[in-house]
Amino acid sequence: MNTLILGSGGREHTFAWKIAQSPLCNKLFVAPGNAGTAQVATNLSIGYNDFEKIAEAVLANDIDLVIVGPEEPLVKGVRDFFQSREELQHVLMVGPDAHGAMLEGSKDFSKNFMLKYGIPTAASQTFTKDTLQEGLQYLDNQRLPIVLKADGLAAGKGVIIAQSLDEAKTALSEMLIDAKFGDASSKVVIEEFLTGIELSVFVLTDGKNYKILPEAKDYKRIGEGDQGLNTGGMGAVSPVPFANEKFMKSVEEQVIIPTVEGLKKEGINYNGFIFIGLMNHEGEPYVIEYNARMGDPETEVVFPRIESDILALMIATAKGELSDIELVVSKQHAVTTMIVAGGYPEDYRKGDVIVGYDSVKDALIFHAGTKHEGSMVVTNGGRVMALTGMSNTLERAIQKSQKAAQQILFDGKNYRKDIGLDVLRYS
Repeated sequence: MNTLILGSGGREHTFAWKIAQSPLCNKLFVAPGNAGTAQVATNLSIGYNDFEKIAEAVLANDIDLVIVGPEEPLVKGVRDFFQSREELQHVLMVGPDAHGAMLEGSKDFSKNFMLKYGIPTAASQTFTKDTLQEGLQYLDNQRLPIVLKADGLAAGKGVIIAQSLDEAKTALSEMLIDAKFGDASSKVVIEEFLTGIELSVFVLTDGKNYKILPEAKDYKRIGEGDQGLNTGGMGAVSPVPFANEKFMKSVEEQVIIPTVEGLKKEGINYNGFIFIGLMNHEGEPYVIEYNARMGDPETEVVFPRIESDILALMIATAKGELSDIELVVSKQHAVTTMIVAGGYPEDYRKGDVIVGYDSVKDALIFHAGTKHEGSMVVTNGGRVMALTGMSNTLERAIQKSQKAAQQILFDGKNYRKDIGLDVLRYS
């Protein structure tokens, strides 16, 4: 099986690392990839939104299977593009079409979907520039804090948790009138703030059948103790100790089954990953958001725990034969610590030489924002590398991950030293 992975981050390096272990893997390509994917696959200098160039590469390299990593090409319709071209219709793909990707591409669509199919979520209402005054009046009657979400894709930055009424009203005006997040905030969902502990549940579905992958908890804030600005994710742990059998049964019955069945009823032949962001609110699961792909850095703790042949799972998903494959998951704990560039998540440095990774012996290294510059590996993104430690105990997995984060060096390096410590009390 010749396989192409679209993407350039830690998620895609983890995909490539795992797929390369499969006896079913013949040739493996990543577009555009990074310095890590280059170790296990052939990088193609093609942007993941350049569908024409991707099509050319698929035909030139006899690609049998395309796995889409990021959300943007899914929302822009990469599957639809392939299905519209006769010469590409034989190519298998893991990733939903543009209609299915609206689960992530439109907060308003996903909230209406949840409401229609009885999936527990926070109360909300959607407003546009034309209904700004109604939105401001709506805020007058809401409890604080209150959540405002840009409807469309905003690179993970389109969510504001307002602590005061003035802050909420200012944010709503900036999003709708000033287009704070561009077209993404042409609609704004105002949502009830839920208290509890967040976790992410990942589902792989072929449109009829599904497998529940290992759950994970990520750390979004730049600073320890969940302080400071939001990031794309500073680390993750899996399993999540408080996601016990009873809670996960509720997730399956109240969220996963209605989601998969709802997609069918909507006429959406959803094929790929569903990332369900959940809040454990007083022991019950509430959906915060859907994503139409795997999370990053959650993939870096989820995939290392999957013992099954991941390429066999991907092929079965693409062919609609997922019920024929057994999913085997390790009981080990996995913890990943993300090392980031100086200045991240705001303006950050690039081009700093990375050293010390050769000395890491007790953790997995997944490249995120890296590239080769001659014989050197240099930083090329805000999140640079994810270091995943695995062990029979959470405490030891944390230690392995943190030690690796200490060993790798580059100017301006930053990382959180508290990844996983908050859930130790549950284990």
